[in-house]
Amino acid sequence: MRVAITGANGMLGAELLARLAGRHEVLALGLGEPPPPTQGTQWREADLGDGRSAEQAILDFRAEAVLHAGAVTDVDGCERDVDLAWRVNVGGTEQVARACRALGARLVAVSTDYVFDGEAGPYAEDDVPNPRGAYARTKRCGEEAALLLAPDCAVGRVAVLYSGRPGAKPTFATQIVEKLQRGEPLKIFSDQIVSPTLASNAADMLLELLLEHDYRGVLHTTGATVIGRIPFTEQLARRFGLSGEIIPVKTAEVKLPAPRPLRGGLKVERAAALLRHRPLLLDEALDLFHAEWMSRAGR
Repeated sequence: MRVAITGANGMLGAELLARLAGRHEVLALGLGEPPPPTQGTQWREADLGDGRSAEQAILDFRAEAVLHAGAVTDVDGCERDVDLAWRVNVGGTEQVARACRALGARLVAVSTDYVFDGEAGPYAEDDVPNPRGAYARTKRCGEEAALLLAPDCAVGRVAVLYSGRPGAKPTFATQIVEKLQRGEPLKIFSDQIVSPTLASNAADMLLELLLEHDYRGVLHTTGATVIGRIPFTEQLARRFGLSGEIIPVKTAEVKLPAPRPLRGGLKVERAAALLRHRPLLLDEALDLFHAEWMSRAGR
């Protein structure tokens, strides 16, 4: 099958490419440095924010399925440059969805828990979104663009992604490990509840949704544990055999450009019933994260 991936040089994109290599003909799309070459994969630079290049690349490739993982994900950066956030997160999704409609291709678009305001989580797929901030609003509009323009479309929402793979970008989880290893104190938000998601688990669920199911609509493809950031930090530290000082901080005490959902988290019962690759409980996910980390460290 011909499969296209946007955001292919990102953290989630790398996991997706690793699973598709040698099994399908793959078009990897992104900006900047290309991912390491893999069997059956071709790279093409495409800007989701220019209104045309991603759409044309997918059309030229004659994709049969598209995993749309590309986005501007810097939450505060989106607040500072709302035009860029709109061009990429909404306009880029429009490009991808139009191409899928023209080709009759299956589309799975990646979205976020930020589409909810965080007042009453955890949230199910049928709960009404109420995004706050530029990132959240543009991702919500991107969901609607994908579902409206591409007839065969599912939206997979993820949250608080992390990975221990070589080359993966820094995340909340990796920064915790690195700071504890250096003996630094941790300032952790005490009032945020989230659904931490191992990138490899999300990739498994998203690709299964893309290639093996005809489900249409929204599906929560996150980790199965809804937890506060401090308990998450404590469990992660225990798994790595680390300890250190945790300093609780209220979100309102930190002057952040963009609002954050507080009582967030996503319910995953629907994904657990539908998918062979089920959402992982935190203990299972941390075991895999630890194995990835140790492999990266060559231990």
